[in-house]
Amino acid sequence: MGVRKWAAWLLALALLAVGTPVKAEVPDHGYNYSYWREAEPAPYPYLAETTIYGSDLGIGHWNEPQDVFVDEDRDIFIADTGNNRIVHLDEKGKLLGVISAFDNGGKKDTFNKPSGVYVDRTNRHLFVADTQNGRVVEMERSGRLIRMYGPPVSSIIPKGFQYFPLKVAVDKTQRLYVIAQGAYEGIMEFDAKGNFRGYVGTNKVRFSPVDLFWKRFSTKEQSSQMQLFLPIEFANMDLDDKGFIYAVSSEVNAVRPLKRINPGGEDVLRREGYFDPAGDVSAVQVDAAKQKTIQNAGSSTFVDVIYDKSGIYSGLDSKRNRIFAYNGDGNMLYQFGGVGMSENRFQKPTAMAMLGDRMVVLDAGMNRLTVFAPTRYGSLIRAGVEAQYNGKDDEAAKDWEEVLKLNANFDIAYIGIGKSLLQQGENKQAMEYFKNGNNRKYYSEALNRYRSEYLWNHFGTAMTVVLGTAGALLALRIVRARRRVAVHYTDTAAWRMPLRTIVRPFSGFWELKYENKGKVAIAVFILLMLVVTMILKRQYAGFIVNFNKPSEFSSVDELKYIVLPFLLFCVSNWSLTTLMDGEGKFKEIVMAAGYAALPLVIIFLPQTGVSNFMTEAESPFYYLLDSIAYLWFAWLLFVGTMTVHQYSIGKTVATLFLTVLVMAFIVFLGILCFSLVQQMATFVQALYREIIVRL
Repeated sequence: MGVRKWAAWLLALALLAVGTPVKAEVPDHGYNYSYWREAEPAPYPYLAETTIYGSDLGIGHWNEPQDVFVDEDRDIFIADTGNNRIVHLDEKGKLLGVISAFDNGGKKDTFNKPSGVYVDRTNRHLFVADTQNGRVVEMERSGRLIRMYGPPVSSIIPKGFQYFPLKVAVDKTQRLYVIAQGAYEGIMEFDAKGNFRGYVGTNKVRFSPVDLFWKRFSTKEQSSQMQLFLPIEFANMDLDDKGFIYAVSSEVNAVRPLKRINPGGEDVLRREGYFDPAGDVSAVQVDAAKQKTIQNAGSSTFVDVIYDKSGIYSGLDSKRNRIFAYNGDGNMLYQFGGVGMSENRFQKPTAMAMLGDRMVVLDAGMNRLTVFAPTRYGSLIRAGVEAQYNGKDDEAAKDWEEVLKLNANFDIAYIGIGKSLLQQGENKQAMEYFKNGNNRKYYSEALNRYRSEYLWNHFGTAMTVVLGTAGALLALRIVRARRRVAVHYTDTAAWRMPLRTIVRPFSGFWELKYENKGKVAIAVFILLMLVVTMILKRQYAGFIVNFNKPSEFSSVDELKYIVLPFLLFCVSNWSLTTLMDGEGKFKEIVMAAGYAALPLVIIFLPQTGVSNFMTEAESPFYYLLDSIAYLWFAWLLFVGTMTVHQYSIGKTVATLFLTVLVMAFIVFLGILCFSLVQQMATFVQALYREIIVRL
């Protein structure tokens, strides 16, 4: 993982250096998120190809344009909201027409702040959300009026509701979907005749439990002045080729801002990635000089979403002016954009649309339309996703191999190649790719197939080993039975004492204290074995159950998390029980705690080995062994403390609880002393520098 990360950084620095002036501003959009939720450098998927201004077309400047749509003929329609018009361009940005007025029953009619535009895929009719006029206008692309859809009429419409349509979409059956201002109930649905049919995809109400508590106990006057608990409005939408609605909510820090709504109104968006499709996991800025990323809290705020026939959907973040793309499983593919005035950035992006493999983005802050073309990196990702979307994993694998040459940290490429290998029956190799892609679901499937294949091919050898081992154990038992001599337990060797203690704790700890059969050296040896065991478990446990980050492995951590708590427990327990008439000596406390830790070693060592052959369905057995080990340890520690100090059950429980408190207090004092020493050292350094300067 470390090699991949450094290779990506070098790649990113090279991309920034080629064709870029030395003093140019470092773009903050060359990154993608890893499995560990860290921003890692990535090549740019899209770069600006053309910028289109209204003045260049001879129609004056755009004025707060709010929507853009590309139809099946790749014609571009722009809702130039501030100028009350719809602008029609061809694929190359050439002006084809402007609709600012139309004939309505023999009278001239005009738009009033049109905020949404859409062209259906069947009749090729133009639909305009004429916001301030409170209507949706349907017309031919030439501008001839066909019909108008007025405010919805229904008993479920809230009293006093004012109809201001913001966005509009039409499916193959000519059902009309409208996002209206203040329509908290969801997206409005109309039939082909304009009759209101109800709401689709209502967002859930989000509120603070504290606000709800005060609202319940407040008076009517106070309650009326408090904020209402209302669902979040939708901000924009798009339809895919199956008629499902992709919708976004422009709520700040929304939990699930992106949705895919089926005809029944349910959110069926797949969220199988490392994190839900929600834009930025954190605010990110790539610092190429220091080779690191700066991350600050805060998520994205989406204002638009588009669906691409290649199986990709993208969300437009208005908070940091970035575009995030995802595949059908919800894995983040790439992002680009950022805050700025250059052609590759935005001031106030409001809408976007796909123009073939290109993307057009409308920027109300700069009053321009920018056409972005995919780079080789972006084209390869699109080709790989499209091939995979169409079930052509072998073709996709070729594209993913090329993607990995450009970005070794692109986990989705590893997963795509792994799927291709899985189909070819190369299960062991597929496991490696799924592991590199951090995908445990497909890794488990590949492991299950490989395990079955291996056992089938080596069944004879496996049975020979099993039967041979069973025979050897049986023979050993018979030999030992013949040579067995009755020996009283008092002759048991010291090294066997820990085994007896974990099986018969009451008698074992009694003999440890009163018959001096315990050894401090053995307790320390068990502690060291536990440290080694935990290191092995963290590093070599099976991929299915191992969620430890490789770059964070450190043997020192095991000393901190095992040896230090062990010593703290012994010191705290001895200090406390000295004041509570405990009979245990310090070395007896050390032996009791050390012997109690033996089950952790006995269970964790084989568990670590077996975990490498476990599938995802079998992983609960791994965690069951964890529970058994820790409960066994806790039980032995309890019995050992009670026996060593000759306490009752209640007093033992109280003593262990107080021991934990004393441990916490010692840690607090240690941190406080360290902080004071650090401040004194800083003061001495500052004083020394001051003296040197004055001298």
